[in-house]
Amino acid sequence: MLKKILPGLAAILAALLLAVAINTLRQGSRQIDVPPVQPLAFDENAAAQRLAAAVRLRTISFDGQSAASAAEFRKLHALLKKFFPRAHAALKRETVNELSLLYAWPGSDPAAKPVMLMAHQDVVPIASGTERDWQADPFAGEIRDGFVWGRGAWDNKANLFAIFEAIETLAASGFKPRQTLYIVAGHDEEIGGEQGAMAIAALLQSRGVRLDFVVDEGLLITEGILKGLDRPAALIGIAEKGYLTLALAAKARPGHSSMPPPETAIGMLSAALARLEDRQMPAAIRGVAAEMFDTLAPEMGGVNRVLLSNLWLFGPVVKSQLEKGASTNAMLRTTTALTVVQGGNKENVLPGRAEALVNFRILPGDTGNGVSAHVKATVANEAISVARSGHANEPTPISPSAAPSYRLINRTIRELFSGTVVAPSLMIAATDSRHMASIADAIYRFSPVRAKSEDLPRFHGTNERISVANHAELIRFYHRLLLNAAGTPEEKK
Repeated sequence: MLKKILPGLAAILAALLLAVAINTLRQGSRQIDVPPVQPLAFDENAAAQRLAAAVRLRTISFDGQSAASAAEFRKLHALLKKFFPRAHAALKRETVNELSLLYAWPGSDPAAKPVMLMAHQDVVPIASGTERDWQADPFAGEIRDGFVWGRGAWDNKANLFAIFEAIETLAASGFKPRQTLYIVAGHDEEIGGEQGAMAIAALLQSRGVRLDFVVDEGLLITEGILKGLDRPAALIGIAEKGYLTLALAAKARPGHSSMPPPETAIGMLSAALARLEDRQMPAAIRGVAAEMFDTLAPEMGGVNRVLLSNLWLFGPVVKSQLEKGASTNAMLRTTTALTVVQGGNKENVLPGRAEALVNFRILPGDTGNGVSAHVKATVANEAISVARSGHANEPTPISPSAAPSYRLINRTIRELFSGTVVAPSLMIAATDSRHMASIADAIYRFSPVRAKSEDLPRFHGTNERISVANHAELIRFYHRLLLNAAGTPEEKK
């Protein structure tokens, strides 16, 4: 019997290996082939000095205090006018809710849909107790060892100033955009963007504005982060996860700690939170994640290329590995994060109430209502209430990677960053661009900030910085993007 089975098994295995090999080899590169362009020449150190001056302004957003740093924001507005006079002569400037900025550069083609570039003015506070951990004062705007150091140097003043550096150069050359260009600089992105970007979106909608595409901060040029890829990867966010916080509250009879009942408020809440962490929402390689891996697979080497090219066979193995990493796990599912727990105020008193906040980042395809239903079913305790807390938003629509606007960004990256792999991806955090979803055909979240794995903790963390050379690359990116959007001379021939 065994002799009869073995040949059949060998034939099946051979067929599988052949299918895997053929499928791997036929997955050709999806990278567009464009010649590199001559880099724009300008004084990189002077641009870095202007960025450093902006870093010195403490445009901090504090929860519940959107105007707390109003004087610093006004100083930043003055700085923009001072440093970029030609840009301000070409652009029409409006303020929205006093501190957010909306600029418009009229296009030469009134029939063409406008485009929008976004970058926020505000920064997050320095975490209390970490001030001494900084290698440079976070608000000194110091330039040292080839870097601009300080809060906002990366997130997000580098983008804001790079946009204006590019427009200043273009305006000086007599350039006119084909499509009307809007620039949005919100003042409260770090606390939700409701007074800034959301208000600007409503204003533009009231004027009947419909955007072709939006480019905002988001994903980066990663170096050495994606296993199996030996080249830099520029990931363009074509969608953004939704946001939801649920408040759980457990009620029990308060009393003396010497006579604890079988169930206490803290005990019930703790068990519920443990179940939520243990029973996560389902993960799958689908949607944006699947598109990203399909694009990256042909650029991979060795076993990684084989596995990603044959998810029909190796999908469960790949998914299991991806779930082990925090960032890759977030690509596959709606994530559950236990962020705040409160209960009790004295060591010998049983509290009558214990509360917790659980934050969810919702994967496109899931919904806030679905998350709430999942939580209630998992908690399964009538003594624990579940209610929404704070602001919430659904996942954004998925912008097409086949659209001309995506190809425009793709081409610009490939022209300026030779050898860099470009792929669509998912933005797992929140940006101001989500507020433009109702007035934009497509939204892309990308800035060409170069980041290695050791750089990622600097984002919202200690020792935030950007290199002088990388800031210059941001300027060249926006400059070339606007040229390409207008149609370069080579395209017109």
